[in-house]
Amino acid sequence: MIRQGPQRSEVDQVEVGVRSEQRYDDGGNGGNGGGEDGGGAVKSWSIGIIALAGLAAIVGAAYSSPEVLLAAAALSAVGVGVGWPHFLGIPAKKTLAALIALPGVGSAVTATYLPAPGFLDWTPSFLAAGVIAIFVMQLLRGTGQAQRLESTLGSCAGVMLSCLGAGWIACSRFNGVREMLLVAAISAAVALLAGLIRWPDRIVAPLGIVGAGLAGPLAGLVFSDIAVLPAALVGVVVGAVLVSFRRMVTLRAETLNLAAALGIGLGPVSAVGSLAYFIDKLLIF
Repeated sequence: MIRQGPQRSEVDQVEVGVRSEQRYDDGGNGGNGGGEDGGGAVKSWSIGIIALAGLAAIVGAAYSSPEVLLAAAALSAVGVGVGWPHFLGIPAKKTLAALIALPGVGSAVTATYLPAPGFLDWTPSFLAAGVIAIFVMQLLRGTGQAQRLESTLGSCAGVMLSCLGAGWIACSRFNGVREMLLVAAISAAVALLAGLIRWPDRIVAPLGIVGAGLAGPLAGLVFSDIAVLPAALVGVVVGAVLVSFRRMVTLRAETLNLAAALGIGLGPVSAVGSLAYFIDKLLIF
């Protein structure tokens, strides 16, 4: 009786999964080093540190003044704009950095000064303007340019992440007590701390989601009057978003430079703000 070994495609899939998890376990030292003009190579756990620092800055600014919160949100949008093209490894990084960052800064400004309840009324306009600008920029590059499709789609995703950061401002202004902002921030911090554990994604991902889902209701009971169900939903959604971005890092075949780590660290933190705001509107009021 002849025993057949595993097919080549199955072996390749297993090897790819093992390599992606080994890259994270090794601290992100594989690959070909830092990217062009993006600083030296950094370890993968530094992404979580950057995300935690950005989250702490936003929460601290929310309890300071509207102008300080605006500055924190604008700096976060600039960080996403500068770092996202480096994370994607696409050309024309400086131009795309401006096209990604400016809509996010505009969204943050309008979310700060627009009257209630339309804090994010101008955010879709800035998002659309950023996407159109990216398409025009790609057309101006001409045909036959490298990575036009990847650059277009990836940059549009960066514009969305940059604009979603205005949700932190809207969440802070929504009812004046910042309860959901604090619940979302604590849930995000738990998920980010879980992501720092150098274990495979199949362990860290459920751990991050469950931990954030438990931290949300606990934070709601201790620091606010938010019901258990909305707080748990916020925690689970926030945890799922953050561990998904962690998976993007582990699947990357190259080492991240400082700029790329800044973009992938601040991007999901920006997205969490709008998630918390919309869940607050849907489930609380």
